[in-house]
Amino acid sequence: MREILIISGKGGTGKTSLTAAFAHLAAGQQTIICDLDVDAPDLHLLLTPHHISEHAFHAGNEAVIDPDNCSRCGICVDMCRYRAISRQNGQFIVDPIRCEGCKVCVTFCPEETISFPEKHCGTWYTSSTRFGPMVHARLFPGEENSGRLVTLLRQEAKKTARQKNLELLISDGAPGIGCPVISSLSGVDAVVLVTEPTPSGRHDLERVARLCDHFRIKTGIIVNKADINKDATEKIAAYCRTKGYPLLARLPYDPVITEAMVQQKAVTEFTETEISRAIAAAWRAVLEKL
Repeated sequence: MREILIISGKGGTGKTSLTAAFAHLAAGQQTIICDLDVDAPDLHLLLTPHHISEHAFHAGNEAVIDPDNCSRCGICVDMCRYRAISRQNGQFIVDPIRCEGCKVCVTFCPEETISFPEKHCGTWYTSSTRFGPMVHARLFPGEENSGRLVTLLRQEAKKTARQKNLELLISDGAPGIGCPVISSLSGVDAVVLVTEPTPSGRHDLERVARLCDHFRIKTGIIVNKADINKDATEKIAAYCRTKGYPLLARLPYDPVITEAMVQQKAVTEFTETEISRAIAAAWRAVLEKL
């Protein structure tokens, strides 16, 4: 099974729209889709998945004080460096937003009245879409361990692919170069980097490209909205030549992509225009060069 990851150094480059279009174009190739942007997922808005199974994601721990057995000694308040424990109406309460799960209050509580259960951080799903099966998730606001959840999703996607004899995994990764991106990158066959001809687009492209080089992954680059700044696009093309990255496509700016979003469709299934033909050519380049 081949695994292709679509990522970008920054948000807003059109990465998810391209992922949906690629999933549409690859629908006849025994494909499974995975949304690895678990902190802010939006691929489901275009693919409208039907949930087959739903699972709670637990990660990390959080202190919980038993008010009935608490002696109100205040040691936990003194020991907590994050000021997560306070006294309210004669009882000690843990603020879940401030609690870092360090367990110091659990360790030093003389009455052993503080429990330390796993946190319910989000939900992950296996679903069906019109382009094939999909594995995706959503972390609750402010929760951590997105890298661990990304790893779980990839494992489940590969498990489903083996069960269904699927040949291709297309994943929509998170922007940036943080933990979820690193978890998305490890072991993939190829990476498509989506950028835009702006100073921030170029800067963040170079950062994430260096990360791909570190993992020695085949990498190709797509410049989206390439015609809004042709000089910047040429500089990105020169950068690709210098580094040896295939420039897979220069996609034009086209408001029809937004129109397709409103209709909850991939642009390649929404209409036959210059941008949909260019994306189809980009997908062929991905398969040929990566």
